[in-house]
This record gives sequence, structure tokens and C-alpha cells, in this order.
Amino acid sequence: MKKNHFRRFARRYVQLLAAVLYNCNFKGFATGKIWQGNTKGVCVPGLNCYSCPGAVAACPLGSLQTALLSSKYKFPYYVLGTFLLLGLFLGRFICGFFCPFGFLQELLHKIPTPKIQKSSVTRGLSYLKYGILLIFVIAVPLITLAPGFCKYLCPAGTLEAGILLTLLQERLRAMTGALFTWKAAVLILILLTCVFCFRAFCRFLCPLGAIYSFFNPVSFFGIKVDQAKCIHCDACVRHCKMDVRKVCDRECIQCGECIGRCPASAIHYGVANGRKNPGANCKDAVRKRSMARIVLRTLLIAAAIVLLLIGLKDNGFNDLKNKAIRICYECMGIG
Repeated sequence: MKKNHFRRFARRYVQLLAAVLYNCNFKGFATGKIWQGNTKGVCVPGLNCYSCPGAVAACPLGSLQTALLSSKYKFPYYVLGTFLLLGLFLGRFICGFFCPFGFLQELLHKIPTPKIQKSSVTRGLSYLKYGILLIFVIAVPLITLAPGFCKYLCPAGTLEAGILLTLLQERLRAMTGALFTWKAAVLILILLTCVFCFRAFCRFLCPLGAIYSFFNPVSFFGIKVDQAKCIHCDACVRHCKMDVRKVCDRECIQCGECIGRCPASAIHYGVANGRKNPGANCKDAVRKRSMARIVLRTLLIAAAIVLLLIGLKDNGFNDLKNKAIRICYECMGIG
């Protein structure tokens, strides 16, 4: 039990530390000015609006959209390479540990109210985030040349940038209109839902979680299940608040709650996914899957390095920094 408490405390500490490090331009919170230093060309792993006056780096989702805005003329090598590396090494571990908005949702869920339990309905709703990824993050920027998710839906942008900056700058308050009202309503609805439903935005709407979910099966670091110890009681799945069907599937945010729930001590963090000490009957199958995973990881690492090198040579770092600064008003819901 003590280990479980320590694990929860350690995760909360990492979540808080990530939020502070992402937004360590403390002067910006007083002046209302957005940081425009060179670090703005670097993507942080979690959802954190780069229009926030404290933000010292770029939001990965916003970066992808700004890259797609000019994809008609330039392929987004730099951003895609960054996503590949982040996803390949951590997967949705990022959601569980390095996302400030996920941290906020968990704190809101601690408010004592009746809670919505997971069910076939919530599992079905978890597919919505893939539609949002396809439509608002990819299609809208390509077709309308506007950062669709940032402009119309992102609650982090409204909370961290729109509300903060309009409070700090009177001239921005005069620029708000129907779009800002819409985004404020979306934010309030999401925050209220998170009080009753655990990490509702992450589970149903977050396109960043959708992107990282594709990497969960092949990410280097994450939750491992020792199949030699597993008694298949499904206690891990039953007690998980996310819509998982098994440990470390696409909905798993690697929070580690299942570790303390396992009566056989078969779950732990590890450097690679896969079986440990398999039975004699499945050694060949496990060996083949392991080899396939190694080959896939090698190819993905090579692809990420190539994309990053081309992107850096193509001035992708500076392009991202400049574009991130230019679309800040849209992230805030102004304009």
C-alpha cells in the first residue's frame, strides 16, 4: 500500500513539474507578453498552449497544424520527426505524466460528486478523438488554411492563453467576440464534464492522445505484463478509469494504477513491451513478435532521425517558432 501511495505522489510531482517547466516564463504572467525566444521552436510532449504567457516552448498539436498550413509548399519534416521520437520512446506515458491539461482534469475529478463509470458507451465515445484528429487537426488546416483544433476547440488554449491574456491586456478584451465566447463555452463544458467523468477530454476528444495511442504497442518505455505471473483475473482492467481493454492498449495512459491492483505482482514499468519468461509453447511466437517489434522500432527511429535532419536543414525549427507566434490570436479565440 505504501508503494502505491508513493507511486501516486511521484506521478503527481512529475505532472506538476512538467506544467511548471513548460510555463517557466514567470515574467509573462505579470506582463501579459508571450515568450518569443528560440525555445519556441521546440515541442513539449504534452498539451500546453504556446500562446500562454508563461509558455517557453511550442505545443505539439499547434505545431503540427502550423506545419500543415504551409504543407502546400513545404512538407512538415521537423514536426513529424518530433512526433515519431516522442511517440516511439514514450507513447501515452506522456499523457499520464507530462500533460498539464491531463493533470488539471485529474484534480477536477477529485471534487466529491457522483461519478460516471466507464461502460460500452464511454468506450464507444473514445473513438471520437480520432475523428477530431482527422478533421480538425489535419483536414481543416489543409483545406481552409486555419489551425482548426486550436481555433475552434482547444480548451488548453482558451484557459492558458485566451482567459489569461484578455485579463492581462485590455486591448485584447476589446477584440473578443463570438469565437471567444464559443471557446469559453467549450472550455466550461469540458471542465464540468471532467468533474463527473475521469479525464473526459483525454478519453473522448484529445487528438494528441489519439496520435500517441498509435505508438503504445511499440513504445520503448511503458507498462509491462509478465505473462508467466499473470493469472488473467482482469483486476487491472476493472479498476482502470480509462477505457482500456487490456494493459498498455491504445487507451492506456501508463499511469501505473494497475501495478498496485495486480494480486500476482505481474505488472511493472519496463523498457520494452512484450512477454517475459513465456511458456515453452509460445517461445517461437514470442520470438517472432519480438523480432518484428525490433525491426519496426529500428525503421521508425531511422525515419524520425531522417525527418528531423531534413527539417532542421529546411529551417523547420525557425519556421515553427515564427508561425507559433503568428497564430497566437487564433489559439486564444480572437479573430
